[in-house]
Amino acid sequence: MKLLEINNCRKSFGELEVLKDISLSVDRGQVVSVIGPSGSGKSTLLRCATLLETMDGGDLIYHGRYAARSDSEGNSIYAPAKELRQIRSLFGLVFQNFNLFPHYSVLKNLTDAPCAVQKRNYEQVREEAMELLRKMGLEDKADAYPYQLSGGQQQRVSIARALAMKPEILFFDEPTSALDPELTGEILKVIRGLASEHMTMVIVTHEMMFARDVSDYLIFMDGGVIVEQGDPKSIINHPTQERTKAFLNRLLNQ
Repeated sequence: MKLLEINNCRKSFGELEVLKDISLSVDRGQVVSVIGPSGSGKSTLLRCATLLETMDGGDLIYHGRYAARSDSEGNSIYAPAKELRQIRSLFGLVFQNFNLFPHYSVLKNLTDAPCAVQKRNYEQVREEAMELLRKMGLEDKADAYPYQLSGGQQQRVSIARALAMKPEILFFDEPTSALDPELTGEILKVIRGLASEHMTMVIVTHEMMFARDVSDYLIFMDGGVIVEQGDPKSIINHPTQERTKAFLNRLLNQ
């Protein structure tokens, strides 16, 4: 069974049609990267997949459970709030600007939601959180506050916080775009590690070589549609569509 399915997703903001009949699916353990120019609809697609935006039309399915389903006129009808709460527990989201709670310590950023939302035992959650911080190379930062960390450290805490909820699929919205090149490497290394552990991930990124090397599947979007999709190495090394060629030439020859 597919872990995630999006069928015929449509989304407009006023007169602007941002997503035009987008369909994709993600298998367990698969890493899917989404690339494309700014304004192509990548982040909106991610926000629809994670219930931060509502689709105008289409289906959104996790593990065979419908978060949203098209009615007879093609409009998205969402599941009741209780069902959506359960579906939200299946995924985690890492933002480009970290979104940590500034008044919480690093450790509290990790332990708060598992205890408050999932009602898990604090001592167990704390132990797991410390293990995640060790994995991120941040075990000595448990009592620090976000303002005391570098951007790369904050983003690693953000990833650890998402993992603390034990999601089945992790979404990344341009996780390195707020970082300088040196710190970008830190985050890409963490994501490579997760990929080697077969964590299911959907990654919106501008890091082309990273997308080529880490992903199992690549989607190129432009103008609210999927222009080209398939094997990452084939698309990045030998794109078949003119729009893909122009985008990659511009990006790789900067």
